[in-house]
Amino acid sequence: MDERAEHMGYAARLRQITTRRGNLCVGIDPMPSVLSAWGLDATVEALERCARGIVAELAESVAVFKPQSAFFEAFGSAGVAVLERVLEDIRQAGALSILDVKRGDIGSSMAGYATAYLGDDSPLRADAITLSPYLGVGSLSPAIEQAVLTGRGIYVLARTSNPDGAAIQCARTDHASVAQHVVDAITEGNPRWDHAVGVVVGGTHADLGCDVSTFNGSILVPGIGAQGGTMEGIRDVFGDASSMVLPTVSRDVIGGGRDDLGRRAELFLANAQVAGL
Repeated sequence: MDERAEHMGYAARLRQITTRRGNLCVGIDPMPSVLSAWGLDATVEALERCARGIVAELAESVAVFKPQSAFFEAFGSAGVAVLERVLEDIRQAGALSILDVKRGDIGSSMAGYATAYLGDDSPLRADAITLSPYLGVGSLSPAIEQAVLTGRGIYVLARTSNPDGAAIQCARTDHASVAQHVVDAITEGNPRWDHAVGVVVGGTHADLGCDVSTFNGSILVPGIGAQGGTMEGIRDVFGDASSMVLPTVSRDVIGGGRDDLGRRAELFLANAQVAGL
């Protein structure tokens, strides 16, 4: 087990690193357009140069990195091997990793995903992962239990930044939206889960369709930058929950090539500080 995971839970680790480095998560999304902006072709060698270059450039200033697994998986086993090295780079940098995999399954299958991404001995282990709750929040139990055991975290999709999500996430039962059901279930469970479970709520909505004002875990907020969300708008939308927000920026930091990468990250970090995040 990593020494830091043995002695400290995910919520405390996240609080510690963001206190030192600021409250910004940079997405590592080496999609073809990003590779092109870096002057690279769509090859596995270019994938590695870009993804590991992002970590190397920002290693001392960014608290959290969020690699998107899909862009690595697209290159098959060679791409997954690059992802393993990127996760190791993040560990060596003293930052936290949130692996964006959005897995969702039941029983032994979910337990398998938990072992793959949260197990102490797995080369794909991350500090936290994203999961989909649409087979039922209870189906995530094997991963939540593994995360608590190893000092890692979970982010559960509640109200995602894409407009297509509204049809399902804002659908209502007799009492609340589906997104609200997810938020409420995690809020109820977090005291016994060491507050290791967060939710994903996009920063692109004027109306969230759910109330996170009393949520008791980290709120991962994608959609800042290219998708239209702003640091300044987070406090207007999230209100009292803004202190729980971990804003995530991807293309607006990494999509302009390696030149001035650090400056772009510093700009968003400064904007987060000005916004009181």
